[in-house]
Amino acid sequence: MGAIGTWAVAAALAGGALLAGGPSSAEDLVIHAGRLFDGVSKAPRQTVSIRIHDERIVSVEPGFVAPAGARLIDLSTKTVLPGLIDCHDHISASFHRGDPIRNAVTRTGFDNEIDAVNNARAELMAGFTSVRDVGGETGVVVALKRAIAAGLIPGPRLWVSGAPISPTGGHGDPANGLDPELSHAGWSDTLVDSPEAARRVVRTLKREGADLIKILPSGGVMSIGDDPGLQLMADDEIQAVIDTAHALGMKVAAHAHGKTAIDHALAMGVDSIEHGSYADAASYRLFIQHDAYLVPTLLVASTVSARAREHPEDLNPSTAAKALAVAPLTLKNLHDAYAAGVRIAFGTDTFGISAHGQNAEEFALMVRAGMPPAEAIWSATHNAADLIGDAADIGSIQAGRYADIVAVDGDPMTDVTVLEHVAFVMKGGRTWKADGRPAS
Repeated sequence: MGAIGTWAVAAALAGGALLAGGPSSAEDLVIHAGRLFDGVSKAPRQTVSIRIHDERIVSVEPGFVAPAGARLIDLSTKTVLPGLIDCHDHISASFHRGDPIRNAVTRTGFDNEIDAVNNARAELMAGFTSVRDVGGETGVVVALKRAIAAGLIPGPRLWVSGAPISPTGGHGDPANGLDPELSHAGWSDTLVDSPEAARRVVRTLKREGADLIKILPSGGVMSIGDDPGLQLMADDEIQAVIDTAHALGMKVAAHAHGKTAIDHALAMGVDSIEHGSYADAASYRLFIQHDAYLVPTLLVASTVSARAREHPEDLNPSTAAKALAVAPLTLKNLHDAYAAGVRIAFGTDTFGISAHGQNAEEFALMVRAGMPPAEAIWSATHNAADLIGDAADIGSIQAGRYADIVAVDGDPMTDVTVLEHVAFVMKGGRTWKADGRPAS
């Protein structure tokens, strides 16, 4: 890293540190919750007290209690929920209008790091206290995760995959559509064309600080020229990734639109399918048989297809047509998967075409697809924590969990869009937002 780049990243972190402040001293808190969706049951509770010491929940008790020496946070007129979880995010990515190919070859990891600091704060303030980042420059997202965990900058708890694993010419090949003479030192780091290469990349990502692995067995929408309906990664490469990752205690998320890629990845033991656009009844049986999650990402489909209709010049040459073809499938896919009993985890695929902090707009799309509001919220709390693999810490309001708590005006069970306007945000016992405004 050059001196100028080092200074730029340090300046961003320093600015974030001013917002984050130092660690708060331990204290006893009690939250009076008028209505509580606790992530343990799908049925809301009324008039509940949540007792907190330092960063964790001590107890959840009926009625409004006032223990001696505890500071009261009055949310008695609000609906209180666990901190929300987005299982498919790109927190270091920001969509920049203009020539997309030019942006691809002019923006650097330093630009992404600066963006990431602002994006992380925006998502925390929107009530997302945990995020699974499934595709970003490895060094950037690992550094961001560490800075947030150390309290240097505000942001959600992060679980990161680093750069996704793609075949040459696949959805994750940065050289797609560019002059073949162009090259970049990092462009081929996670491209694999054999099982041996796949094992090496998984182990390297683990060494570099990744928490999970993302693979790209099918083509995609935002990439240039590849077909989202086709499986582009060979079975032996997919199996090598899954076996190696699982041996290292890492879960595997598979970006897969096409049915063949979905079904093959599920049969080989992948933990989640991201998107799943062309899945069918046989695919849903495989989800259930192999205990895998679907992360449907309706928000990205909606926003990219709208951009394709209104501003196709903002997209790369092949994306507009692919977006218009795939987007209508996503609502039907979620409807059919949910009806079939597939487990659903909330994920938005936010990379800036819908702004970071607008993640909760996914809920209304899930309800439109046929999920009851309580089930959509369950997908962003209980199920999301289970998919991430840390249900002992996040995803519910019960004793022993982190005090990651949000509150909204109104009842999201009758109007799920109230989740787009979070009034209160607490992460680890620290209040970040109160009465709809950033806490001082």
